[in-house]
Parts: sequence; structure tokens; C-alpha cells
Amino acid sequence: MLDGPRIAPARGRARSLVVFLHGYGANGDDLIEIGRIWAPILPDTAFVSPHAPGVRADVPGGREWFPFAGGADIPSIERGVVAAAPIVNAFLDEELRRLGLTDERLVLVGFSQGTMMALEVGPRRKGVVAGIVGYSGLLAGVTRLDETVQRPPVLLIHGDADPLVPVLALHAAVMALGKARFTVEWHVSRGLEHGIDEDGLRLGAQFIQRVLS
Repeated sequence: MLDGPRIAPARGRARSLVVFLHGYGANGDDLIEIGRIWAPILPDTAFVSPHAPGVRADVPGGREWFPFAGGADIPSIERGVVAAAPIVNAFLDEELRRLGLTDERLVLVGFSQGTMMALEVGPRRKGVVAGIVGYSGLLAGVTRLDETVQRPPVLLIHGDADPLVPVLALHAAVMALGKARFTVEWHVSRGLEHGIDEDGLRLGAQFIQRVLS
């Protein structure tokens, strides 16, 4: 079972849950600080950032959701997200059970490889998750979108100077999700490379506030 750092609600019992899915070579500690930034405006929300199951021997403390050789090998990425999805789903089920919540109170927030996982898992949950926020990632499995059971709202944010996952990946995902009848919002940060900036944090928080209201 996955595990990672958690932040309890700022007040009372958790009424919603935000799960961070980190990028390739990072771990759960990489994104959990965003929860501390968002906690004041999401006081009834619990945050958790699990460590991915795969260990990166070449990066101290580094983890991966699936092996990644680099480049835009979409078939390989698709195989990776499909293989890792049951592990993520089992973790989500357990966290929701522990907090006494349902999918309707769950938001997935991914970065890079974590965005790939969020876009794979979120639309295929049994219940409709409240929303998905994806930073600097891409959508694998475009041809399988018609098979998705749920269509939660999605926010995608990307830097136009990203050298690892080109911003074209955002535009491709927006087009594919829109064609599949998802409600998609998006934002491109000028001059941002592979990361999350202040605009991205602000827009992500506003989106989560809205979908959980």
C-alpha cells in the first residue's frame, strides 16, 4: 500500500480530500507543501501526497509511477499509466474510507508524470471525482477516452518554456478532452519551464474551491 506525508484539515473533520501525485524522480514530499499553501482557503480539506511505488536507484529518494525512458513514446506511457492505475485506485479507496468520504469530495492534483496518472485514474473511478488539476503533464490513452465512465471537470496548467513536456501536450489534451465532452479549463504560464508558478497555484486553488463548493 502506498503511503506519504499528510496534512490534517485546518479545522474539524475532513469534508474533502486533495491527493497530490508527484512527478517522475520526485516523491510525496515534493508536492505536500502546496497543501500548506492551500490549507487556509480550504480549511475543511485533508491533503495527502503518496510516494509512487517504483524506486529510482539513480536519484536519492526518487520514485516513479512507472518506468519512463524519456521522449514522447505515448504507447509506452499509456502502458505505464494503465499498469499503475490499480495501485493508485487502491490508495484512493483506502484514504476515502479512512476519512469517511466519497469520490464526490476528492480532487486529484498531478504534476508531470503525476498528471498522466491523474488523467488516467480520475475519469475511470466508480464515482465522479470533484475535479482534476494537472500541471506540466500530458494525456495518455486518447483513444480510450470514449470508454471513460465519468467526466469530472479538469484544469490543465503548463509553462510555454517547458523543455521536458512541451506545451503542445496541453493543447492536445484540451482538444481531446473537449471532444470527449469533458469540461476543461486551461492556462499557459509565460516563460515557465517544467514547474509550478504563483499563477498556477492561485488558479489551482480557485478551481478546487469552486468544484468542492
